[in-house]
Amino acid sequence: MTPLGMKLRELRGKKGVTQKEMAEAIGVSAAYLSALENGRRGIPTWALLQKMMGYFNIIWDEAEELEQLAGASHPRVVVDTSGLSPRATELANVLAQTISQLDPHEIETLLTQLHACLSRGR
Repeated sequence: MTPLGMKLRELRGKKGVTQKEMAEAIGVSAAYLSALENGRRGIPTWALLQKMMGYFNIIWDEAEELEQLAGASHPRVVVDTSGLSPRATELANVLAQTISQLDPHEIETLLTQLHACLSRGR
């Protein structure tokens, strides 16, 4: 499941609707919505994100959060390290080879460290 998928499931739960009901309302198939929630489909289009925001009646910070989650939810990530240092290439490869072995706490720790580095301007 992707971050966007988790958020959609949470929003549907709060609204008390099924995937089928939501899919019909925003003009997609229930199969597509299920695949999107479960990480078997890529990032939805901007237009579809707008329909989702309208469906859940979300604006401002919640809408921005949904956009950010969508951007961080592509299930098949490609990391292009051409032009970067050998250590950057090594990092990308080690992560690709070992991410499935990390437990949720280790993933959270790595994400926290990366976000801290980025917020300091690195």
